[in-house]
Amino acid sequence: MKVKPESDTAAVIGPCAGLPPERIVSIRQVLDRIGDKWSLLVIAVLEEGPLRYTDLHRAVTGISQRMLTLTLRQLTQDGLVARTSYPEVPPRVEYTLTPLGRGLLEIVTALIDWTSEHHDEIHRNRTRMGDPLK
Repeated sequence: MKVKPESDTAAVIGPCAGLPPERIVSIRQVLDRIGDKWSLLVIAVLEEGPLRYTDLHRAVTGISQRMLTLTLRQLTQDGLVARTSYPEVPPRVEYTLTPLGRGLLEIVTALIDWTSEHHDEIHRNRTRMGDPLK
């Protein structure tokens, strides 16, 4: 059966069926942001509460300072992470999940759990296809 797309919707089947194209653009942008590996890890690390930049850098293994700074800036712009600066000497800045970020945390945790649970199977499939997990 051939499905003829309608010009006023983004998709005719699936979870995006019936959504206007401009909404899909926004959805893609948000998914691009939260779907990158560093954003997911930063959100997961902030589960326990506020952390300073240095503590975040230590907790997210492999992230560069530049990438952590960029990721925190983007998550803050989207309202998922709050940045609080304290007027102390030396200056202290903490990052924490906002209520919006906490709402996303459950999904992030589920993705991490699913990935961990299926790691071996995915590794076998990739190895079979010539692209093993590193």
